[in-house]
Amino acid sequence: MNNFLKNEISQDLFLGGQLSIFQPLTGYRAATDPVLLAAACPAKSSDEVLELGCGVGTASFCIFRRIRVSLTGLEIQENYANLAIENGLLNKIPIHVEIGDFRKMPKNIKNKNFDQVVINPPYYQTGTPSKNQGRNQSLRITNPLSEWVNEGVKRLKPNGWITIINTPENLIEILIALSKGTGDIQIKPLTSLRDKTANRVIIRAKKGSKGITKLYAPLITHVSEGNIKKFSYETEEILRRGSPLIF
Repeated sequence: MNNFLKNEISQDLFLGGQLSIFQPLTGYRAATDPVLLAAACPAKSSDEVLELGCGVGTASFCIFRRIRVSLTGLEIQENYANLAIENGLLNKIPIHVEIGDFRKMPKNIKNKNFDQVVINPPYYQTGTPSKNQGRNQSLRITNPLSEWVNEGVKRLKPNGWITIINTPENLIEILIALSKGTGDIQIKPLTSLRDKTANRVIIRAKKGSKGITKLYAPLITHVSEGNIKKFSYETEEILRRGSPLIF
């Protein structure tokens, strides 16, 4: 069982109610990033999928709702890992969750290779820490992003795919790390409105490939109608219906 008190947890709906997720009221809370990450994962039926830093499991469960896969998660924070297990039971989705640090990979994961690895790694540079330890550990970079990428690639089968969501500020570091052992690198910027710069990027790459790097047109997540800002049609299809993100 998790160590959160009942009044410290919310139960939130994702994919238009297809998923019900327990998550802490304070600290890191899943919003749109894990859903978009899942939508970008090019998983096929029966693929083995590993999520590094799985939190409460939102991205993994979103992938499963789109296509039946075998799920494994690694999470360093025990409370979050236990919530991921509870969320699997709640949604009747099988998932194997290991509690641990990817730098000291648990044997059950270290001895396996996967068709897909998905990662939503921390993206804020270490600075003034948040008072909330859960948010600190989930969002602040304490290990170089290259270590996340390198470990993710190690865990892949030949021709397996790694999919990552992060901020544009960290794109160069991620691409440098991916250049060692992957190819067919695909970059999809995400921008809130048509005239805005990207605030997120999704990167995916194939292990062992010699394919060229491709930069795709951005996903514009919102549209403005007068003073009203709402999700764009494509984003709505992803967030409410679990549609894949088209690159």
